[in-house]
Amino acid sequence: MHYRPLGKTGIEVSEVGYGAWGIGGEMWLGAVDTESIKAMHEAADLGLNFIDTALAYGEGHSETLVGRFLKERKDQITVATKIPPKNRIWPSRPGTPLSEAFPYDHIIASTEQSLRNLNVVTIDILQLHVWNDDWADQDEWKRAFAKLKEQGKVRHFGISINDHQPSNGVLAAATGLIDTFQVIYNIFDQTPEEKLFPLCRKMNLGIIARVPFDEGALTGAITPETTFPRGDFRNNYFAGERKEEVFRRTERLKRLLGDEAGSLPELALRFCLHPPAVSTVIPGMRSIRNVRANCSVSDGRTLSDSLLAQLRGHAWKKNFYD
Repeated sequence: MHYRPLGKTGIEVSEVGYGAWGIGGEMWLGAVDTESIKAMHEAADLGLNFIDTALAYGEGHSETLVGRFLKERKDQITVATKIPPKNRIWPSRPGTPLSEAFPYDHIIASTEQSLRNLNVVTIDILQLHVWNDDWADQDEWKRAFAKLKEQGKVRHFGISINDHQPSNGVLAAATGLIDTFQVIYNIFDQTPEEKLFPLCRKMNLGIIARVPFDEGALTGAITPETTFPRGDFRNNYFAGERKEEVFRRTERLKRLLGDEAGSLPELALRFCLHPPAVSTVIPGMRSIRNVRANCSVSDGRTLSDSLLAQLRGHAWKKNFYD
């Protein structure tokens, strides 16, 4: 496993981190707690030292599992979690008042709950789970951050940028209070490279790249015949003709496989790791098999300029979360 600096935090994180949404067991169905714990242990044994979770994942269940895992390890594992918006609306809608999403008391209470769930004294990275740059100059979230840092309950702060809105964070960065951004970045959505990555390089902010597989699309496993369990959010994400379109696009991507990447998941992760601005990429992992495959990508190899140029042609402007 190779490691990169997480911006100005002084923390070195594994290039491949652990995305813990899927183990929450609410919107991603099929997770088994005992297997999730084993998968996290396998990842740590392979050198992974960064886990990203959230209070909203399974209404605290993901955090609780991460807490159980942390108690069983002696390694230094960096954990990032997120405060859900009080109004429970993802992503934040334009014009939403800060008081409806992140009032002071809500930030404090959510942090206290996450501390209990994770069974830790201090949270390494605390992120707001949605964002609106209209809030950048408002004081309530700033006062809450200052209080939590003063109490030693949070080391660093970040923002999980809204789906497919990589520029919605530029004003937050200018406050100097943000240490990390979490953003959707993958072969289909390459837009963070335009403004966000150069800004973060200039300001030395950490980038946590999420959704590297586009919720499974870039694994190549989605076909027109694919079905998901009832209640699984992917039924909406891949609704209508979307599975057919994904299948056509990934079939074209498969033509690029070869010596540099032998599978679509490998190609997807290597793409996410090629920009120096990216600190870590956080694929969701629920099985030891996937942990081993994903962690093996952190081997120091980079994609060639020729292959990257071809991947530019596979960018796709869409938003399946709508």
